[in-house]
Amino acid sequence: MDTGDGSSKPGIVRPRRTSFTRKMSVMAEPGKEGQQVPPGIWAGNSIGVFTSGGDSQGMNAAVRAVVRMGFYIGCKVYFIKEGYQGMVDGGDNIVEATWSSVSGILQMGGTVIGSARCKDFRERSGRLVAANNLIERSITNLVVIGGDGSLTGANCFRQEWPGLLDDLLQSGKITPQQREDNKHLNVVGLVGSIDNDFCGTDMTIGTDTALHRIIEAVDAIATTALSHQRAFVLEVMGRHCGYLALVGALATEADWVFIPEWPPEGDWRESLCNKLAAERNLGQRLNIILVAEGAIDENGKAITAEEVKQLLCDKMKIDTRVTVLGHVQRGGSPSAFDRILGSRMGAEAVLALMDAKPDTPACVISIEGNSTVRVPLMECVERTKEVQANMDKRNFDEAVRLRGKSFQNNLNTYRLLSKLRPPSTHFKPTSHEDKSRPLWKKVLHLFFINILLHILGFLKKIIFFRNY
Repeated sequence: MDTGDGSSKPGIVRPRRTSFTRKMSVMAEPGKEGQQVPPGIWAGNSIGVFTSGGDSQGMNAAVRAVVRMGFYIGCKVYFIKEGYQGMVDGGDNIVEATWSSVSGILQMGGTVIGSARCKDFRERSGRLVAANNLIERSITNLVVIGGDGSLTGANCFRQEWPGLLDDLLQSGKITPQQREDNKHLNVVGLVGSIDNDFCGTDMTIGTDTALHRIIEAVDAIATTALSHQRAFVLEVMGRHCGYLALVGALATEADWVFIPEWPPEGDWRESLCNKLAAERNLGQRLNIILVAEGAIDENGKAITAEEVKQLLCDKMKIDTRVTVLGHVQRGGSPSAFDRILGSRMGAEAVLALMDAKPDTPACVISIEGNSTVRVPLMECVERTKEVQANMDKRNFDEAVRLRGKSFQNNLNTYRLLSKLRPPSTHFKPTSHEDKSRPLWKKVLHLFFINILLHILGFLKKIIFFRNY
């Protein structure tokens, strides 16, 4: 990434549009968080909760919140274990939750109800089996916790629901009464992803904890790098989104960061070597470089941690090591932020299901300005896909804009703070920094200051004795 140190194009990122208009933003509906909700108000309904796709820290907090909020408003809540695979397999994979079954899971990473990818659910025949398994338990409300693929699958399931019920009725697997009682399927999504790659929310469940893992790793590596004057190249997760690498670099004072949304400009190899050489000349003993696993150059060619290491070893003769953090970023206990975020989103998801009408589109519970909001699921999914489409077209300004204002601000801040020295146009040396003044001027300056101090002391004594 160009850090504006003078070796490549100067200036900070200035996307074509610097702010969002109402037309450009995803419209959010305020949630019911903080409002009084009578207990037992939705008695007689059943909710199914499942986690799908990659796991993330804080998912258990969301599962716990769904179960306990469901109990509060009078619902039965079912665990659907192993994601969509459990929904298709049925049997013991769909079990009723109890109060104690979600006790003691808040501090656990991953997901206690399991997660699995399911090829069967991608076919209509698989979704037909899943629908039958849900109807057997009168589950017509789903909370899906996962990434955009999992949420898209849930929305597809919801749209096909009436047709699936008709097929089940015609085949004699359900009765006309069951068809009538379960005619609508409501879906609410929560985004569980450490990448923070979903448009429509400020933060996804698991991102904060993953950032903590990156920071802990960099802080640990920095001490040994300092001792041996080494450079370390760390590969972090982010196949399609550079949030972890970018914010991790901002939080760890990394010298350079490679992300897919904003490739380095021009000859990045020359720019990187020039910057690191200048830092070494100023006495810096170590260098930290973060590489998102999906990092690319301006032409779309992948930039790997091994490639960066080889460059520093061959051209700069710096002892360089590579560390791939991998699934360490997904592991361990969730941070306080992710525990609270999962809890708030899970509770709001149940209230959103309670408010849903037959014509209400599937929504995602998001966080916006520290408030829970409900945003249209498919609008967010389409916008998320649009980011990748713009990166494929090498339209990186638009990709950054679509990531949101927070991403833009983080990018601009990193670029400003990673400059090797302040831009000369904005740097005005103060008197103690101006080393170009002749010695006689400095002496004369001190002389006049000394005389002024004596005069002020003399006046102070006169005033004191007069008052006395």
